[in-house]
Amino acid sequence: MGKMKHLDIDTLNKSLRYKAPDDIIKWALTLSDNRIVTTSFGMYSAILLSTMSKQDKNIKVIWCDTLYNQPSTYEHADQLIKAYNLNINKYQSLKSKEEIDATIGLPSIKDDNHVEFSEVVKLEPFRRALQEHQPDLWFTNIRVRQTELRNKKDILSYSKDGILKISPFYYWTDDDLDNYLEVYNLPKNHTYFDPIKALQNRECGIHLQ
Repeated sequence: MGKMKHLDIDTLNKSLRYKAPDDIIKWALTLSDNRIVTTSFGMYSAILLSTMSKQDKNIKVIWCDTLYNQPSTYEHADQLIKAYNLNINKYQSLKSKEEIDATIGLPSIKDDNHVEFSEVVKLEPFRRALQEHQPDLWFTNIRVRQTELRNKKDILSYSKDGILKISPFYYWTDDDLDNYLEVYNLPKNHTYFDPIKALQNRECGIHLQ
């Protein structure tokens, strides 16, 4: 990790600003073979995963399953995993859902237990994933206007560990993505809910890493 810190991402972001996502991904893939793409199998997950699978069929797909997804999300995940033969690397809490329910519960974001809940079900599993794979490149589907933090990012940004994050759809709107789903007949996970994020304009946690 951190091998890409030499890049002048300010200049690169300017040059990539109006490039198509496919072209951004194609360029980024030349930087390192050590790469991951993260997914929560959320609302627009089919777009990034289908696009990535066309250009790198073997890329490691990191899924931190909170154990609290809706049944429809597990169905959506199964559909995409099979459709694109995804190289899934699934991470979960070291505690069982039953143990979490009994000790922490499913707290609201106003509950003091929510910080511990976030750590147990998503942040620790994600740190474990990064530690095991030590990626140079991290493809993600964050976009501008989603949260205050994400508004300060760009197509290229760095994680705290110096991993180069590539967000090829960064400047796309929900309407852009909905049109893409329709044109390419891709499924949308309408009922996705993240108990860590809870609110639409709140961070899920891993992008604070």
